[in-house]
Amino acid sequence: MSDHDHYFTASPASADERRPLRVHLAGLPVDVEVAGGVFSPGGLDKGTAVLFDEVPAPPPSGTFVDLGCGWGPVALTLGLLAPGADVWAVDVNERALDLTRRNAAALGLDRVRAVTAEEVPADLRVDLLWSNPPIRVGKAVLHALLRAWLPRLAPGGEAFLVVQRNLGSDSLQRWVTTELALPCERHASSRGFRVLRVTGPG
Repeated sequence: MSDHDHYFTASPASADERRPLRVHLAGLPVDVEVAGGVFSPGGLDKGTAVLFDEVPAPPPSGTFVDLGCGWGPVALTLGLLAPGADVWAVDVNERALDLTRRNAAALGLDRVRAVTAEEVPADLRVDLLWSNPPIRVGKAVLHALLRAWLPRLAPGGEAFLVVQRNLGSDSLQRWVTTELALPCERHASSRGFRVLRVTGPG
């Protein structure tokens, strides 16, 4: 991947070489497709693994969002754990969205939609958001992303964000509390990561 070809670009320039991968999601061995030019093409990254280990099980239904879906591990897990939920897998990277669509279809998860943020209905309210947010895009882009999504939490809705401790998890927690005026607490700490829990209004 070149210096200008990051996983958070819309159209990665690197070769789109798909390869099969067996991973464990929702306690099940599943076969997925991955490719270069998306986040963590080698498998499940440490942060997402911490997220899965630490968050409570999702409710059986509702409107869920995987923010920054990559090849889809979070969205696929939500779909497997809560087949009655509508899961929106959101990314800027078209290759990531295509992989997530293909992986969801292969697993029969027809309620997982992989889309850009612009394709999500403006009035959508979110019951549950899980994210390993793209910290390395820089604070300005990250804050704009969270400013766009966290206020969409429904009353009583929750967001769980996994952030590496040495990449600013504590300052992000303070920012959400002060700038977005949403309750944000440290839900868990594990293996150098924090899991932050943000609750919606009401």
